Amino acid sequence: MASVTYEHVYKRYPGNVVITDMNADIKDKEFVVLVGPSGSGKSTALRMLAGLEEISDGTVKIGDRPVNDVAPKDRDIAMVFQSYALYPHMSVYDNLSFGLKLRKTPKDEIDRRVREAAQILGLEPFLDRKPKALSGGQRQRVALGRAIVRQPKVFLMDEPLSNLDAKLRVQTRVQILKLHQRLQTTFIYVTHDQVEAMTMGDRIVVLNNGIVQQFDTPQTLYEHPVNLFVAGFIGSPAMNFLNVKVGGDGQAALTAEGFNVPVAERVLAEAGTKRGEEVVMGIRPEDLKDARFPGRDDLPKIRAKVDVVENMGSENFVYFTIGGKAFTARMDPRSSDIQPGQSIDVAVDTGHLHLFDPKSEKALVSRGAPAAAVPAIQEAAQVQPQQVR
Repeated sequence: MASVTYEHVYKRYPGNVVITDMNADIKDKEFVVLVGPSGSGKSTALRMLAGLEEISDGTVKIGDRPVNDVAPKDRDIAMVFQSYALYPHMSVYDNLSFGLKLRKTPKDEIDRRVREAAQILGLEPFLDRKPKALSGGQRQRVALGRAIVRQPKVFLMDEPLSNLDAKLRVQTRVQILKLHQRLQTTFIYVTHDQVEAMTMGDRIVVLNNGIVQQFDTPQTLYEHPVNLFVAGFIGSPAMNFLNVKVGGDGQAALTAEGFNVPVAERVLAEAGTKRGEEVVMGIRPEDLKDARFPGRDDLPKIRAKVDVVENMGSENFVYFTIGGKAFTARMDPRSSDIQPGQSIDVAVDTGHLHLFDPKSEKALVSRGAPAAAVPAIQEAAQVQPQQVR
C-alpha cells in the first residue's frame, strides 16, 4: 500500500497550461476524489500519476519514490477507464487473467486471484461469457476485477460510472466503496459529478482551470468553501448568490433590490467588512425556509414570487424571484401546497450565511466561521474570476 504526493506539479502544452502548481498529499488507504468541471485538469492529473502523460514540472511520488521517470508498468498502479477497455474476443476469465499472464504469473496463482476477484464482484456466473453478453454494469465490474487481480498499491479510476444509467451508477458506487473497505488500498477517483465526489471521497480535491481550489473533507467543503467557485460547485441544488450592500441605520443589514436581511455585527467583524461596502452573499437552498411553520418566527423574512415547484416526495425544490434575482429553496414536504405564481414569505437562516469578497472571490465568512478558520487556497494559485449571476 502507498501514499501519493503531488509536489508543485505542472502540465503544459504549447500555448496552454493544463495543471498549475498542483500540491496534494494523499494518505495510504485513503479514498480521494478529484472533481471539477470539464477541462479542469482532473483526468490529466490522474494520467500523470499513471505515467500516461509526462510531467512538465514538479514531482509525483508513490510512497517515498518519485515516479516521474518510471515506466507505467513499473509504478504498481492499476487504472479503470470510463470505456471499460475489455477484449471483446476473450471471456471474462481471460480478460481478468490477461495482465497476469503477461507478467508470467504462475497458473495456480492466476486462477486463485481471478476467482477471488470474481467472488468479490459477483462475477462467478459470468466467467465463461464474452463482454458482448454482459450488461454495462457487469462490464464495469469486469474492468474493476482486472484491476483487483493486479493487487496494486494504488487504484486509479477515471469516471468509471459515466456510461451507466442513474440506478446502476448508485449501485456500482456502493460496490466500489465496499471494495475499498475490503481491499484497504489507496483509491484515487476522477469525476465531474459533485454528488459522486461528496458521497465517495474521504477527501476531495476541487480543481478549476488546472488549479487546486480546495482539498478537504466533504463536510468542510460544504460548510466552509474557501471561494465562490467551490461554494457554487459543491452542493445540489447549488448555493444561491446575491450581490448585496452592507447597510442599516441601526442594526446592520444586507440589502439589495427586494432584499433586506438583518445581520449580526459579529458577522461583519468576522468578515472584516463594514457599512457601505459591497459583498457577495451566499446561502444554501436548505437555509431558505417556508416561514409559515413553527420555529421560524425569529428568522428574518423576505417576500418572494414563486416561479416553479418541483415536488420530490421527501422534499420540495421551490424556485422563486426576489427583485428580479432567481433563488432556489429546498423545503420539506409540508410546503407541497405552494403553487407557481404565488407570493410567499421565506425565512432566511442568517446563522448559515456565506460572505465573499466580490473582487478576490475568497470567503470572508463561511457559515459563521471567520476566514482564518477556513483552509487557505494554494498561495501560488490565482483564482479565476467567475460572474455572479
